[in-house]
Amino acid sequence: MPEMNATATTLPPISLWRRGKNAVVTGAAVGAVIVVLAPLVAIFGYLVYKGIGSINWAFLTQIPAGPGESGGGMANAIAGSCLILAIGSVMGVPIGIGAGIYLAEYGRNRFGDVIRFTADVLNGVPSIVVGIVAYAIVVVTQGHFSALAGGCALAIMMIPTITRTTEEMLLLVPNVVREAAYGLGVSRWRTTLSITLRTATSGVITGVMLAFARVAGETAPLLFTTLGNQYWNWKLNEPTAALSLQVFSYAISPYEEWHRQAWAGALILIVLIVAAVCAVRIAASRGTLKGAN
Repeated sequence: MPEMNATATTLPPISLWRRGKNAVVTGAAVGAVIVVLAPLVAIFGYLVYKGIGSINWAFLTQIPAGPGESGGGMANAIAGSCLILAIGSVMGVPIGIGAGIYLAEYGRNRFGDVIRFTADVLNGVPSIVVGIVAYAIVVVTQGHFSALAGGCALAIMMIPTITRTTEEMLLLVPNVVREAAYGLGVSRWRTTLSITLRTATSGVITGVMLAFARVAGETAPLLFTTLGNQYWNWKLNEPTAALSLQVFSYAISPYEEWHRQAWAGALILIVLIVAAVCAVRIAASRGTLKGAN
């Protein structure tokens, strides 16, 4: 039987037309990234330029000075924002994740369609309308403004985003993962919580952070609910300062010193949001929040 010599096959060279198309598409993709990032970098750079000069120890530790007076700070507003955001997260995150789990695992029915439609509508409702609703439900019932009312308004805004994101992330988990758990005798609810949800943890946390970042800088809902405060307050049922409210009040004032502090407050708000998002992402990737994916 004669030997057969294997001959090496060579791929034909890539044509100039294909190289050109690849370069054009790659350039378009890079250009799109630049178009998206350029405004963000410009805004952050301008905030740093206008606000960094007014940030000092007094700004971070003192309460606002009187009208027309120099000095003072936004320490109470920073603490108030943290308090209100914590209230909103404690109320909104569990409800949003729970609703998303229901839609993904049990919501293939008419009731689930109603929840999806409601969540989609709430995602498009202006924040000032949410503030008015929270005012009517909480403030009118309590008879006064409070940090709790502000937290309720932010929770209402967080829930639809978290719900829809959680549903989509859970639907991305392959059904074979669920079937393997069922085959081992694991109950459906335990499979959902311990396997499906854990597998999608990274995506769920991303949705929570998107909702958190959206509401962190909101002003309109807090105008109707927390009102603001020039002093320290840690009580949930009393008016409370917030960074976004303080920045708004200072920005429309006639005092140049307050205008400078408004820029500094806006910069601090952005830094706090970025720091919170980064901290949760690090915890999700390295700590106990890390999912199976």
